[in-house]
Amino acid sequence: MNNNDLTQGSILKKLLIFAVPFLIANILQSLYGAVDLFVVGKYCNAESVAAVSTGTQVTQIVTSLITGLTLGSTILIGKYMGCRDIERVKRTIGTTFTLFFFFAFLLTVLMLAFEHPLLTLLDTPVESFDLTVGYVAICAAGNVFICGYNGISAVLRGYGDSLRPMCFVGVACVMNIILDVVFVRGLGMGVNGTALATVISQGTSMVLAILYLKQKHFIFDFQPASFQPVRTIARELALVGIPISLQELMVRISFLYLMAVMNRCGVYAAAVVGISSKFDVFAMLSATSIANALTAFTAQNVGAGKPERARKSLWYGMSFALVVSILFWFWAQLSPQSMIRVFNDNENIIAAGIPFFRSCSYDYIMVTMVFCLNGYLNGREKTVWTMVSCSAGALLLRIPMVYLFGRYFAENLGMLGMIAPIVSGIMACYTWGYVWYERAGEK
Repeated sequence: MNNNDLTQGSILKKLLIFAVPFLIANILQSLYGAVDLFVVGKYCNAESVAAVSTGTQVTQIVTSLITGLTLGSTILIGKYMGCRDIERVKRTIGTTFTLFFFFAFLLTVLMLAFEHPLLTLLDTPVESFDLTVGYVAICAAGNVFICGYNGISAVLRGYGDSLRPMCFVGVACVMNIILDVVFVRGLGMGVNGTALATVISQGTSMVLAILYLKQKHFIFDFQPASFQPVRTIARELALVGIPISLQELMVRISFLYLMAVMNRCGVYAAAVVGISSKFDVFAMLSATSIANALTAFTAQNVGAGKPERARKSLWYGMSFALVVSILFWFWAQLSPQSMIRVFNDNENIIAAGIPFFRSCSYDYIMVTMVFCLNGYLNGREKTVWTMVSCSAGALLLRIPMVYLFGRYFAENLGMLGMIAPIVSGIMACYTWGYVWYERAGEK
């Protein structure tokens, strides 16, 4: 049996074998920002922590846009693998890589042109403004590497291979940790050092990935002639990937608005949100990993004409993800201060963060259901629905709630922390309704 074939064999076994490297890769990838914040928190001041916190929120917009487009590639390649249409798989890979390089250039220009107005709009604290500008500018210069190595990972996952992307991310993570310590602690480069370490490590990972795949005679040969976009495939990628990118963008904008509200509360509150966002990533790793695995798993099985197998994978995957998320929720309820101390020992930050962590941690459970359901629906190419769903959650629920809570509970970080779980709970309810509606329509 082909190890890249997700349409045969035990559903639970195949899903876990495919999802575990996803989980490890996501853990490693999450260490990028976490290590940046950890090193800055240990060797720099509160202004530097706030700069990395705010700068990361901006750069995550780019990452979210890229993730949406790469997921579109994963879905299409998975579908064609399920149909056994190898020639179309090759053309989809070539189109993906070509479009991504143009997209990376465009993103770099836009980030450099609008970073000052955006950071002003976010009410970035004056003490950390210049530091944040430098961080965002350096990260913008590395967009081609972010697009490149995320694109390679997405292609391999659609192909049914989640192991090699994990290895490529692992190389980047180890290098990033080493360079963070060298640049920040050793050379005293501060915030700029963390950004430079990230860019260099991502670029190295991308180059090594290309060299390795060429040596192993991967299905795509990386020859110049192969980097030609096919119009019909580019249209398919746009129809599937752009809705995902837009939904991610809407979500990021709503969180940027929360960041702006917290920035008005001062450096310590801004630092709390930054630290919380890093911990959120780890707490939700099981959910995001299972969701991404479900997308590829569902795409292959739907392409092979096995929708019931795809539905069963949703139940298995969600159950596993919820168990892990609940463990993190218990930690946040019992000892939130220990979570904050992982990144910073400043007593003012810890005092401000305890109520925020306790309340926002309910989102670990709620958002797990949303992620898994959306991963399944994306694999079925219902990306327009997930875009509408997530955009509604961001624009009609989260942003109005941030405005209202920020106005009436500005000094109560515990209340502000409740926004995310309330929004995710509502989204989980109507997404469940849509899944059941779709299933009833198939009978």
